[in-house]
Formats: sequence, structure tokens, C-alpha cells
Amino acid sequence: MLTNAPRGTKDVLPNQIDNWIFIENKIRNICKRYGYEEIRTPIFEHTELFQRGIGEGTDVVDKEMYTFQDRGGRSITLRPENTASVVRAYLQNKLFADKSLVKLFYTGSMFRYDRPQAGRLRQFHQFGVEALGEENPAVDAEVIILAVDFLKSLGLNDLKLKINTVGCPKCRPVYRQKLQHFFSDKLDELCQDCQTRFNKNPLRILDCKTDSNKEFMADAPKIKDCLCDDCREHFLKVQELLNAADVDFVVDERLVRGLDYYTKTAFEIQYQPLGAQSAVAGGGRYDGLIEEIGGSPTPAVGFAAGIERILVALDLQGLTHSTDNKLDAFIVAVGSEAEIFAFNLMIKLRREGFNVAMNFAKRSMKAQMKQAGKSNAQYALIIGDDEVKNDVVTLKNLSNSEQETVNVEKLLNTLNKQS
Repeated sequence: MLTNAPRGTKDVLPNQIDNWIFIENKIRNICKRYGYEEIRTPIFEHTELFQRGIGEGTDVVDKEMYTFQDRGGRSITLRPENTASVVRAYLQNKLFADKSLVKLFYTGSMFRYDRPQAGRLRQFHQFGVEALGEENPAVDAEVIILAVDFLKSLGLNDLKLKINTVGCPKCRPVYRQKLQHFFSDKLDELCQDCQTRFNKNPLRILDCKTDSNKEFMADAPKIKDCLCDDCREHFLKVQELLNAADVDFVVDERLVRGLDYYTKTAFEIQYQPLGAQSAVAGGGRYDGLIEEIGGSPTPAVGFAAGIERILVALDLQGLTHSTDNKLDAFIVAVGSEAEIFAFNLMIKLRREGFNVAMNFAKRSMKAQMKQAGKSNAQYALIIGDDEVKNDVVTLKNLSNSEQETVNVEKLLNTLNKQS
């Protein structure tokens, strides 16, 4: 039906927008304190960017992307995530030329063809940060702490930070081989998706929602036994820095994240009351992505947080917000001359910073006064033929019904004094 939004999309209505503004203000506040600058990327990109960046064989690329041909025959994809787009912008605009560490943040719509459910839509919104150009594990720790501090600044409790390392191109092939050897005689017991992952990306079997609770998973090889010295030292340093900052965390050896570009650090922050869909933010290091897309080898780390899922968490905890939309004044005008006089006055008052409204439906004074009472206004400004003639208004306090006649020239001062 034309009157229904496409499945998996949702209108943000006026009575909901204050929660979005609250979150967006928190985002800008914390990113400013941490030294991250805002970037805005196109809502669609060349499909190859995500195929190479995210990785073919991932669920995102194989099952979830909105891809189409434009009128020039080019394959275009609505962005399913924004890290690849930020990296593309970083390279195209040579952001690396001015400083060695570039710190960026973004908010915006992403698109994935997924099964809609609470906190998960086909058009959804993310807040994310990307720190590009530095391999020091202190940057990993900073990004993780920013994510934790942001969620705590919203008032959320029951947050659980999980971290892991997924190795690097030097040690991950060793781990990959051990996983394939372990799962080779268990293929029939794996779900269809994991049977496909066995050859393409066996690490993803570890966090499969279908297979993760099967008994044999407890005996799967651990990546910590395969790490090279560099990855081991990097991960230990990240933990040391988080401990120094009094950030609670647990090491989850099955945490691998869903995108191929992660190297070394991976992390996820869960809001426990959400249950199965508890992840509200996650990310990690991706030292190979920039080179994969066409740049020089460049270390980088970042995360993304789902706005819709955060909104569900805020609602569960009773932390929804609304702005005070109280009017300073509601103008009641009776008569054609009074309406013009009132309209002009309303515009003047708005330009002076007052929140003012009036009726446009030519109702009786009684009906307009009733509307003024329902408008949550502090004052009613009553204007009729006598007021127009004498350049005055009748100012009525709607809380105590006291009223006085005020010269229009002095009205601003009167409102300021009594507001």
C-alpha cells in the first residue's frame, strides 16, 4: 500500500525526535572531547568498494546488500556500513597528508536486507568513529573507552564489554587451518551457513547464532594459542590500558565480529536486558583495509553503534527524553484587522526569540481562548478592534487568569520580565 512505508523502514515522528536529538548531542559532545571530527559520506558507493572492503563470503555482501545498476550500467550499492566509505574518503581526499593520525566520526543511514525486528531495520542508523594512521594499542583502548563513555553518558546501565583478538595475516592462517581441521568431521552437524563458512571464513563459525551452543564448540581451537608475538603483545597492551582506565571487560575468545577486515583487536558492547540482540556497539582494528581498497598500508581502528538499538535500550530503562515545547504566548485575534495585526505581532515576537502561535481558522474568541488554554502557553495575547485602534494587547496570564493592557512597544520588555 502507498500509505505504508517499505518493510524494514520506519518514520521518526515529531513525538520521537527528541530522543534522537538527545543521542546526537551526546555524540557530538563526546567526539569533541576525544578530538574526533565529523565526516559525511555518500549514501551509496560503487559496489566493489564493499565487496573488497567487507569481503565476499560475508553475510553482508552475499545476502544483505541493496545493489542495483544505475542508468550508466554501473553497479551501485546503498552503504551497508560506513567504515569502507570513510576509508575511501580518507584516500580520495588525501586526509592523511595533514597529520599522521586522522580521527573521524559519522552518523547516518545504513541499509541491509535483513529480517526486521526490534532494534534491527533494513534502513537503520549508526554512529561510528574511525582512527586512521596509528598502530599503537593506545588508540584501540581510546576507541573502546569512547564507546563505553558514550553509552554510559546516555544513562545506560548493565553494559558488558567483550574484547578479543582475531590475529593478523601472519598468524590467522595458522588458526584458520586449525579450525578447518577441527570442524572437518563435524560439517554435517553445522548449519548450512557454517558449512559455507568452512571454506570461506571458518572464524565466523565461532559466533554463529545457530551452532555456537553445540557441545563440540567448547573444544574448538583458541586463537590465543596461534597468535604471533606482535598480536599477543598488542592485545596484552590493550588490556593493560583498559585496566589502567578502570574499564571493566571480559575476554571472549569466540568474539570475531562479522566483517572480514578486522585484525588484532575486536570488541563488542552489550546491553544485557536486550537479550539475544544485546549488542549495541562493536568494532575493532582493521590494519589491512586501507591497502585492500587501494591505499598504502595504514593501520586503523574504529567502531559503530546502532542508534535504533540504543533507543530500545533507553526505552527499556525508562530514559526516553522530551523537550519542553511550552509556548511563551498564544495570540487570540477577533476580526480581520485584528488578524493582520496579530500575524505581524507574532512574526515580530518570533524574531525576538519568543515561541508564539495563533489560530488560523477564524474561530470565535471563546474557541480561541480554549485553544490557548490547551496550547500549554504561558500567556494569551488578546487582540480585537479596540486593541488594534490603540496599539495595545490584552495580556492574560493563563496560570492565574490575571490580565493587563500592555502597549505593543513595551510588550517585549513585559514578556521578558514575566517569563
